[in-house]
Order: sequence, then C-alpha cells, then structure tokens
Amino acid sequence: QAQLVESGGGLVQPGGSLRLSCAASGIAMDSATMGWYRQAPGKQRELVAQIIGESMTNYADSVKGRFTISRDNAKNTVCLQMNSLKPEDTAVYYCRAQYIISNYWGQGTQVTVSS
Repeated sequence: QAQLVESGGGLVQPGGSLRLSCAASGIAMDSATMGWYRQAPGKQRELVAQIIGESMTNYADSVKGRFTISRDNAKNTVCLQMNSLKPEDTAVYYCRAQYIISNYWGQGTQVTVSS
C-alpha cells in the first residue's frame, strides 16, 4: 500500500529555517516526479517545488532562492529545505509522488511562520 508521510513542520519565526521530509513506502519513488505543495487557509493548493529524475528542479517564483528540494532514492525520501521563511509561507505542506497515470499524496504537515 502506497504511503507518503511528511514530517518536520512546526512554528518558526520570520527569517528562520525548517527542513521538511517525506518518507515514501509501497511505491518506487525513483520513477516518480516528487513534489511539495502547500495550501494556506482559504486558498487553493499550489506547487512549491518539484524534482524530476535525479536533479531537474522547478520552483514557484515566490520561493526561488529560499527553498531547495532534494531526493534520496536509496532512502525513498524527498526533502524541502526552507530558509528565510516569511509569514506568507504559512500553510499545510504536502508531499506528492506523481506518475504518468497515478499520483499519491501525504497527509500534510503544518508550517507556521510567526513572531
């Protein structure tokens, strides 16, 4: 059974950093496009970052230069390093594994940026 489990969320002050992790089980993560999405209250879920293959990455304009996505296929994990966090980064962050004809989502982890 496919499962994605996110961890690493929490409360951080503006300018701080967090590292999110997503552990995948029951799927072959190395053949998936892995992504991080977020959804703030009252807003639609949006793409934050994705990694295609070993190292091709894509970022939302709002996080470029601050966030870095990485994957370790041997450990079946994908991470999102978030630096210089802003209050507008507050959201539930979700991990997604995307294949040609299917995709899987984690349950989400809350990130709150506030002083």
